[in-house]
Amino acid sequence: MVLSSADKNHETPLLPAQDPEPFIKRTGTLWTAVAHIITGVIGSGVLSLAWSMAQLGWIAGPLAMVIFASVTLFATFLLCDCHRGPDPEYGPGRNRSYLEAVDMCLGKTNAWACSLFIHVGLYGTAIAYTVTSAISMRAIQKSNCYHREGHEAACEYSDTYYMLIFGAVQLILSQAPDFHNIQSLSVIAAVMSFAYSFIGFGLGVAKVIGNGFVMGSFSGVSTTTSIEKMWLVAQALGDIAFAYPYSLVLIEIQDTLKSPPPANQTMKKASTMSIITTTIFYLFCGGFGYAAFGDNTPGNLLTGFGFYEPYWLIDLANAFIVIHLVGGYQVYSQPIFAHFEKWICEENGFLNNEFYHCL
Repeated sequence: MVLSSADKNHETPLLPAQDPEPFIKRTGTLWTAVAHIITGVIGSGVLSLAWSMAQLGWIAGPLAMVIFASVTLFATFLLCDCHRGPDPEYGPGRNRSYLEAVDMCLGKTNAWACSLFIHVGLYGTAIAYTVTSAISMRAIQKSNCYHREGHEAACEYSDTYYMLIFGAVQLILSQAPDFHNIQSLSVIAAVMSFAYSFIGFGLGVAKVIGNGFVMGSFSGVSTTTSIEKMWLVAQALGDIAFAYPYSLVLIEIQDTLKSPPPANQTMKKASTMSIITTTIFYLFCGGFGYAAFGDNTPGNLLTGFGFYEPYWLIDLANAFIVIHLVGGYQVYSQPIFAHFEKWICEENGFLNNEFYHCL
């Protein structure tokens, strides 16, 4: 059955008997969806975009960000219409996850294959968030050390204890029943992401004003060999691609939205607002970071100590990063929890069968 564009933009409300999960109360709005998206999109990777810009230069760097943003927005528009699927016998069904949408559109075999890549991506993001949060917590300690003992001091600290602390916090937050119960956490995380992005942007502007000129070039960092340059460009493009990762959790976000209006229309509006906003942030943060440091742009403006002073502002920004990553971890981990809970409920015979003991 082929849907017209008008049909795709209009979602027929499910009748109570048709809704496979009528007990779930969906209360999400445009603004909670924007909060989830921004929490998922603006990660600590925004602070590495200045380094990516340095590898690509003043032309290719901004162009790459705009291209990746456009591709992400196009993909989200396609996914928004996969939340519900028509069934001529039973009416429209709701897909609660990316995998359910793949199953509906492409079949179970493709869903199993897709499951491998999705979960590797989600696991990888969770690991990256754990490591980055530890680096940010350690950066606060190092910043205070440099302030006390000077910028040449040997201020080296371990990340292990910080990872354990982050893991303990996530162990508690992971008891949230599902994606529908972390909206407040996403709002806080989104505010934190804007806060540390503003700090990075402001420090970059201050550094450029202090230098009195704009650093950088149109071709980016010069290297001794073309192979080295190609490798650095590939890394830069990978960093930019990683800065737009939320498509994997888009349907989970859309499933939190109430209707009317139709959830796909709300989600498209939220995606457009969020991606345009984050791309503007990326361009400003990456651009001013590169303009401030040129070829010497650090991998992370805050944890890499492109800036040393004012140390209290650096500490505050890194604290915001940690709080944001606490919420971001849940945004990417809740789909993993939901997948395994569903598997346990549907496939595990030991837990679902009844056993009788005869005396």
